[in-house]
Amino acid sequence: MDHRPLGRSGLHTAPIIFGGNVFGWTLDEQRSFAMLDACLDAGLDTIDTADVYSRWVAGHSGGESESVLGKYFKARGNRDRFVLATKVGMDMGNGRKGLSKGYITAAVEDSLRRLQTDYIDLYQSHIDDEETPFEEALGAYQRLIEQGKVRAIGASNYRGKRLEQSLKLAEANDLPRYQTLQPCYHLHERAAFETDLAPVCRQRQIAVIPYFSLASGFLTGKYHAREDIRGAPRERMLDKYFDDRGMRILAALEEVSQARGESTAAVALAWLMSRPQVTAPIASATSTHQLEQLISATTLKLDDGALAKLDQASAY
Repeated sequence: MDHRPLGRSGLHTAPIIFGGNVFGWTLDEQRSFAMLDACLDAGLDTIDTADVYSRWVAGHSGGESESVLGKYFKARGNRDRFVLATKVGMDMGNGRKGLSKGYITAAVEDSLRRLQTDYIDLYQSHIDDEETPFEEALGAYQRLIEQGKVRAIGASNYRGKRLEQSLKLAEANDLPRYQTLQPCYHLHERAAFETDLAPVCRQRQIAVIPYFSLASGFLTGKYHAREDIRGAPRERMLDKYFDDRGMRILAALEEVSQARGESTAAVALAWLMSRPQVTAPIASATSTHQLEQLISATTLKLDDGALAKLDQASAY
């Protein structure tokens, strides 16, 4: 499988990054191990997680996904076969949040312990922290890179102006710069990335690794009406997509998928991978069938007619 670089970091990733939010949430430990084995067999060797996964689940406190991954690496002895990305900054409770030097320094040790590894390939600011100066956060990351605990850094949930400011400051002060950006970007949510962030990423050569690539499952073809999502784990996130534009997108996806003999999920991911700024979308699976759809997307090339149809249906 052809691998693509993550910015100028020297890291390489498969065409799709597997989203680790499912580990310890919708996949228990045993099924998580089986999914990770299957990912590796398929060449999907890059995993994205975060310290906060899955704090939103009743009875969870965060760190569940990292802990499952750590147990897997220990059991299999294969940490070096994966590119591992995790994140810091989201609210972990009891005042544990943000990008201050002290918090990053403490949080990375917690992540390394849960992951049962001594290094993180890509450590990402999960959310912008406007109360902490860029110099402080980037200085903390610089120390972690010097210590060998982190190879490269990335950003998530930043606005274009703030991302640009951080890059300028890093260059002016010889500090590590964000190599990647993880935005919410898919067929239904295009405007924020394309109008605000894409120009910065293009000019600054930032690798883009979008999350929610399948809109929490909306773009998989599993749901056709609001009634279909009642009781689903992501019901609250899915509800907003059932507008007129969303219905047009689903219809276009269905038309293209039938014409190509591919799943709507594969088509939606193929559209995203065709975007010039996207290095590798993040997507997850909870079954072998869903994983096969992700794998199919890595070799699916949509023709100009199909891309135009999807562009028109998702226009904003």
